[in-house]
Amino acid sequence: LSICAALLFLGTEALAAGSSSKPAQDTRPGISQYNSGVKLMKQGKFEKAEKEFEAALKKDPKLAEAHNNLGYSLRKQGAGNFERALSHYNRAIELKSNLAEAYMYRGVLHALMGNEKKALEDRNKLTGLDRRLADALQAAIASGEEPDGLDGLAKKW
Repeated sequence: LSICAALLFLGTEALAAGSSSKPAQDTRPGISQYNSGVKLMKQGKFEKAEKEFEAALKKDPKLAEAHNNLGYSLRKQGAGNFERALSHYNRAIELKSNLAEAYMYRGVLHALMGNEKKALEDRNKLTGLDRRLADALQAAIASGEEPDGLDGLAKKW
């Protein structure tokens, strides 16, 4: 009887140890830097965010969301960074073809670069992924201006 009681007690302890009110932190390589970059990006600190996303990509070069947000951070720093931003959006889409935010950001970039045809191609693709972002991209194409806010911001992990 005492062996059964001991086993039952140990089983209960194991279950209790596994249940926590705090969610486990994502420990994948680069996620900590990625999350720091998202926080900085939301604060409008694009140069600092750029460095965090680059650090994340050194740890995990296949992190599509980091490529996407690096592209965004570069784009927000001005036209001198547009080509680099475009390459990161392209890489994000290559890695994750359904990443709606990458089509949104790349479409805005195409519009800013004066390539409405490519911007509309991204809008058309986006229509099947996220209608709200497709509408926001359409508005940006129509205005020819950088949209306000962080529409389509890739979330933190």
